[in-house]
Amino acid sequence: MGNNLLKGKRGIIFGALNDMSIAWKVAERAVEEGAIITLSNTPLAVRMGTTNELAEKLNAKLIPADATSVTDLEQVFEQSMEVLGGKIDFVLHSIGMSPNVRKKRPYDDLDYDMLLTTLDISAISFHKMMQVAKKMDAINDYGSVVALSYMAAQRTVFGYNDMADAKSMLESIARSFGYIYGRERNVRVNTISQSPTVTTAGSGVKGMDGLLDFSERMSPLGNATAADCADYCVVMFSDLTRKVTMQNLLHDGGFSSMAMSYRAMEQYNKSFEEFKDENGKIIYG
Repeated sequence: MGNNLLKGKRGIIFGALNDMSIAWKVAERAVEEGAIITLSNTPLAVRMGTTNELAEKLNAKLIPADATSVTDLEQVFEQSMEVLGGKIDFVLHSIGMSPNVRKKRPYDDLDYDMLLTTLDISAISFHKMMQVAKKMDAINDYGSVVALSYMAAQRTVFGYNDMADAKSMLESIARSFGYIYGRERNVRVNTISQSPTVTTAGSGVKGMDGLLDFSERMSPLGNATAADCADYCVVMFSDLTRKVTMQNLLHDGGFSSMAMSYRAMEQYNKSFEEFKDENGKIIYG
């Protein structure tokens, strides 16, 4: 049951593919909290996914668009303001894709054309989105723009590949554009650095199962789920966070502050059991 945190607010949710998507959960929670929204994803994702079902369920207009296209983004904001009856109060950027990851190209053997595609889809689209919105004056004063990030933007994570570069750029864009948008229009811009989460996109990351288990053992509160992230996004869209901007907000159960946990150390020690001698001493190879 909602608390009307977003009552009377209008929003655009980019990136909902299916019910495993964080954006899907955010859309559901935003409407539950009283918002009216539109949904947007690429025409291909709309055909392949089940976003139409979400749009019908939430009574939300679905606007197919390529977020790397300025023209398409202009249509999304124009149609959204028309359908929703006014300027936008919040926007979620939940967009990320790496052809190098999909093609299993390692970080030291990247295809550079594919790297440019990764950066355009996963980060530069965020800049385009805000630049279009600002030029169209499409977002209300103290509106909130949120993009989903991951701690691989600051720390090396095995298998995350060139998506780490994209997330670093994404967070930099949030700070740089956040300053300008805040100064000129009172619009706040933040990123949320989410726990590893089981999504269709996340499943393509090498070693995802191990990463999920490791972060669960390391985090004192455990991994934050997609539903948990949706709750956090709702708070960031609400008037309760009117003075929060240009921040990368860590939402990972405490993982980012840990060096070693008891549970992770226990598992680490168990892995050596078969390599101990008769006196219990570890035999190093």
